[in-house]
Amino acid sequence: MAITLHFATKEDLPEVMDLIFELATYERAPEEFTITLEELERDGFGDKRIYEIILAKENNVIAGMAFYYYAYSTWKGKCIYLEDIIVKEPLRGKGIGRLLFDAVVLKCKEVNAHRLMWQVLDWNQPAINFYNKYNANLDPTWVNGKLTEQQIKDFVPSGEINVM
Repeated sequence: MAITLHFATKEDLPEVMDLIFELATYERAPEEFTITLEELERDGFGDKRIYEIILAKENNVIAGMAFYYYAYSTWKGKCIYLEDIIVKEPLRGKGIGRLLFDAVVLKCKEVNAHRLMWQVLDWNQPAINFYNKYNANLDPTWVNGKLTEQQIKDFVPSGEINVM
């Protein structure tokens, strides 16, 4: 199995969407999959690129991807946040995830990132085992917070807010 790594192009995005939906289904949340192809194209290939994707291809067919973006730590400086590594289900366990993760770590080195961050679901033992092979710090002391799109739309500030 010869795997090659490439940065995604706009033309790859329909297959990227399929991979994202596959992950949403695996993570038991297909109803949470609401991103559109137009949003992915605008945010990844528009005037202000928000993310990058490294694709793993076998015989020019997408086998998996690493989806990441730049973050900034007030304590550390430039970081990379690895949103997802996704490998097509029939191809898992063949080293594709390792190649993708290694490529992201090398990207961190290339851009002098001070930290690589990601999340893993506490029930996803295969992923936890994967990250443990890297002696990764899986920190149980941080609580994840989020506001949903609906919560943001419904937000009413407690007073007048002006940022100048």
